[in-house]
Amino acid sequence: MHAPRRYRNTGDLPAVIPVFPLTGVLLLPRTRLPLNIFEPRYLAMVDSAIGSYRLIGMIQPKVAGEEEDSHKKPALTSVGCAGRIVEYSETDDGRYLITLLGIARFRVAGERDSQAAFREVAADYSDFAPDLKLEPEEVSESAVSRDKLVKALRPYLTEHAMQTDWKSIEEAPAETLINALSMLCPFDAREKQALLEAPSVKERAEALIALLEMANAGSIVRGPKQPLH
Repeated sequence: MHAPRRYRNTGDLPAVIPVFPLTGVLLLPRTRLPLNIFEPRYLAMVDSAIGSYRLIGMIQPKVAGEEEDSHKKPALTSVGCAGRIVEYSETDDGRYLITLLGIARFRVAGERDSQAAFREVAADYSDFAPDLKLEPEEVSESAVSRDKLVKALRPYLTEHAMQTDWKSIEEAPAETLINALSMLCPFDAREKQALLEAPSVKERAEALIALLEMANAGSIVRGPKQPLH
């Protein structure tokens, strides 16, 4: 899950990349995101990416749920994450099944006026140079309280009927665990964006725990779920 060695610094990354606006979907450095591509414009985006740097920027629309159609281009959030296509296959019905490996976050420095069916932006990676390091960020257990995280995670997963391997949670490196939970937990779009933009893993962990605790508090206020009749 390491970043390819071809990206030693931000200068090795392309200044313009195609972007895939998608509400609630998060990609983080050194994580993997599987995608099922079927819309013609995004099939064209993958074709273009395969023919160049193999990079696609995952980014959210600024207004949650305001996805693109053929007539409009919704405003984008200011920060996304560039991922490299590391797995690719094509189905019999013409879909692409790809996996992106998160390389580095970027700030949108403008949108390219292009005739392509998909959108392209100028990507500024300068604030996120540490994303390019090959090894996961080492975060001490004192900096990220795994006990506090697990305490907040248990009722959250129960409320959302989500299963997990608690042994893996106990053994996973801090960055791997924090990033995986940030991507998988069904937070809303603004919360996902806050996790993406957290400057460090420690700060992402603090934000993650706070979001879990707030969700748990809301569940207590609402009370137990009633059976459907």
